[in-house]
Amino acid sequence: MIPGILIPLSFFLMIFGIVYLIYSTRNRERLALIEKGVDASIFLQGREKGVSAWKIIVVNLAFLLIGSGVGIFLALLITTYTSLEDGAVYPSIIFIMAGIGLLTGFKTAKDLDKE
Repeated sequence: MIPGILIPLSFFLMIFGIVYLIYSTRNRERLALIEKGVDASIFLQGREKGVSAWKIIVVNLAFLLIGSGVGIFLALLITTYTSLEDGAVYPSIIFIMAGIGLLTGFKTAKDLDKE
């Protein structure tokens, strides 16, 4: 019973530790730069141009889900109208279509970044 709760708890603690380490290190670095008298505008560099990260994540996630859905549909069609085995068709078609969806999402995000 205890190992069943230990794994999710340790996973949560690991994620929390990584996030805490990233934010505390970034904060210390920024405070050190401010103490040296460096202009605070360097923290905003790169944010003026380009598309925000959440838009790129949403576009990629949307194309991934669309590709997975199309993959499930194609696998269903293939197994219904052919004598191929379900165990091999479903994962392969789903992964192929999800990969195509991610590739399409990457190209779309690259086009968004050019605007």
